Amino acid sequence: MGIIDVFHITKDYGGQRGIFDLSFHVEEGEVFGFLGPNGAGKTTTIRHLMGFVRADMGECFIKGKNCWDEASLIQKKLGYLPGELSLLEHMEAWDFLEFVARMRGQRSMRRARALAERFELDVSQKIRRMSKGTKQKVGLVCAFMHNPDVLILDEPTSGLDPLMQSRFVELLLEEKDMGKTIFLSSHMLDEIEKTADRIGILREGRLAAVEDAAKLRQNYQKTYVLTFDGPAAAEAFLRRGYSCERLGPLQLSARVRGPVAEFLQDAGSGGAVSIDVKTESLEELFMHYYGRDGQ
Repeated sequence: MGIIDVFHITKDYGGQRGIFDLSFHVEEGEVFGFLGPNGAGKTTTIRHLMGFVRADMGECFIKGKNCWDEASLIQKKLGYLPGELSLLEHMEAWDFLEFVARMRGQRSMRRARALAERFELDVSQKIRRMSKGTKQKVGLVCAFMHNPDVLILDEPTSGLDPLMQSRFVELLLEEKDMGKTIFLSSHMLDEIEKTADRIGILREGRLAAVEDAAKLRQNYQKTYVLTFDGPAAAEAFLRRGYSCERLGPLQLSARVRGPVAEFLQDAGSGGAVSIDVKTESLEELFMHYYGRDGQ
């Protein structure tokens, strides 16, 4: 058994909403990315892991404890960030963090201070006056401040600006290096790609695949917009054999899957003066990699 074990979980809300026959395992010291579009069932899965919802069928366990029957024991030591934060709006951030720490029996607030500084969180501010991104910082500090061995994070960078997103990724990689087990749910491919060892892809409540992150990285497609120094150079590049479409006399759009070093070298030597890149969206990944039926 792993640190997190899910066995054939089904929760059917009707109308093809819910999760269906879901099974996966998360090993000790692993970052497991749980990837899927909004509405795929990611949060429903997490609610089962937290013991908030009881499955119609199947069971799930964290460190061998049943997530429904032993939810209170699991939650005491777990680091959890919900997708929709519910904070005590009338409190200042620091008072709220101390309140949560007392509930956990946590004595030292040193790590909470360090995390607040890392995310540039003003802990003297009233929560009700905070923006969504600032509230998200409070949630992140709560999830990490008691140094848990297992973390379950639902859309952790929601509302954060790019700088704070980068700091979150740095924090996650540090926790990973310390051997923490992390279940990271997101619809952002880049966020998962940078941190996860394995990735489970959820679609319409069913697990389409569980892949090694490196393998998935090799298979998703990028689109490059190439601007050339003249029409002749653009025309010549069209004959190179890449999957290209003409956007104008000087511009081509090229789709490339997997390693791109040779393509970029050819583009540079072929007269491209600028290259813009767009990584395919999650839905495009499904279409190209798994097919329309998620196979």
